[in-house]
Amino acid sequence: MPKKMGKYFIALVPEEPLRQEISHLKHLLKEEFGVKYALKSPPHITLKMPFVYNENKESVLEAKLESFFLEESGFDLSLSGIGHFGNRVVYLRVKYPPDLPALQQRLVRYGKRTLGQHIELSDLNYHPHLTLAFKDIKKDHFDMLIEFLKSKVSRYHMAVETVSLLKKTDSHWIIKNNFNLLK
Repeated sequence: MPKKMGKYFIALVPEEPLRQEISHLKHLLKEEFGVKYALKSPPHITLKMPFVYNENKESVLEAKLESFFLEESGFDLSLSGIGHFGNRVVYLRVKYPPDLPALQQRLVRYGKRTLGQHIELSDLNYHPHLTLAFKDIKKDHFDMLIEFLKSKVSRYHMAVETVSLLKKTDSHWIIKNNFNLLK
């Protein structure tokens, strides 16, 4: 069977109703400012940036990730305030306990050791955030977009009890599998 490489990433995806509430914000940005690129994935906080993996061995990937996450504990975090990277990415700020960057670093080391993944610069400079708009923000709309979001965003609470493996399918990211964390 020939190798078919798929694209994946690992993230914290909020449960409902928070997922729907943040998706609604992204849809409002599309209506008001024409930004739609962030709609290609569910709301999420990335733990491991996109990587390629042999789709024929996808079940192996899932089994290895499941065994990793079964040893990890859940935690709580909150989302509040708007941040941005330059004028290309706008996000919800994540207020997180030390558990989040510690989990991310253990996952990166596990990925290198067990899955043969490369450690990327973004893995080393981890800055947890939940992207609301990126790539297609027009420069002359940037300040208005920030002010618009400030008027719409409140404080959100998120219990982290699962971690998701997402897969790129037809230019969109879908949740392929969820892995439970210890309670």
